[in-house]
Amino acid sequence: MKLLVALCPFATRWLALLLGIAATHLSIAAEKPAALSVDKVVVALKPDKNPELMLREKSALEAFLSAELGRPAEVVIPLSAATILVGLANGTIDLGYLSATDMVNARARKIGHVLLAGEFADGRTAYDSYWVVKKDAPYRGIEDLRGKPVAFASKTSTSGFVIPLLDLRSRGLIGEDGDAETFFGRGNLYYGIGYVSAVERVLAGDAEAAAVSYYVLDQDKHLSVGQRARLRMLQKQGPVPSHVVAVRASLNEADIAALRSTMLKLNAPENTALRDKLFTTLLVPVDEEAHLAPLADGLALAGRALKK
Repeated sequence: MKLLVALCPFATRWLALLLGIAATHLSIAAEKPAALSVDKVVVALKPDKNPELMLREKSALEAFLSAELGRPAEVVIPLSAATILVGLANGTIDLGYLSATDMVNARARKIGHVLLAGEFADGRTAYDSYWVVKKDAPYRGIEDLRGKPVAFASKTSTSGFVIPLLDLRSRGLIGEDGDAETFFGRGNLYYGIGYVSAVERVLAGDAEAAAVSYYVLDQDKHLSVGQRARLRMLQKQGPVPSHVVAVRASLNEADIAALRSTMLKLNAPENTALRDKLFTTLLVPVDEEAHLAPLADGLALAGRALKK
């Protein structure tokens, strides 16, 4: 009996140690996202920047996601947003970085949901569209571009097509059919595969102006310092609902929650440099309906324009 009593303090200390180890493991497990039902996560980025820069960012995002999710992650850069929509539909893409316009299309086809949206420093989840021209161009406003060749970022770009088109109509420069050629001239419209392609058209002298997002000119993310120095803003229009990270609709709720939790970690101080290179802004949850609502009129106009 005396021996048993003498051992009890040791047993107590061992028990406390074991309980401490167990609590630590439970705490670590609680911090990890829920297990995913997919063996590999595939993320698609918009091809709207310098391809070489995007390849570096691609590798960094793959490493981040693989470490956080505990499984392989692949980042792809398709040639168009249409390819991202196809991937969301057939299950080959899990997350896609999309313009608000592309997100409206994904939602209409019931193939994707808004996982997160971009929030700017002023707290807005909207931004401005710019018409940019060469710095020495003689133009003072969009009205001066009548009969001149121009470049839109793409046929699906929100800031590089839909919102500029809506602005042209609001100024009475085009009609309800959305036909921009009635103002710029027959054969004078160029559609790129992203912001950079539209700007390069201007710099090469093939177009007098390009419709792009504000950050193409104002931030050092898409163009070189030399390219930006040769350009200026002619006019701004908006607001433009911010880009979103879309998640494919066929994933289950647990997968979606795990991916949202992981992507939000990009807002942590140690990850913001990568986040800003990839997504430009803070990533925040938003109400999907409210975020996309301002685009309804512009998309209807753009739809009529593209039927021409």
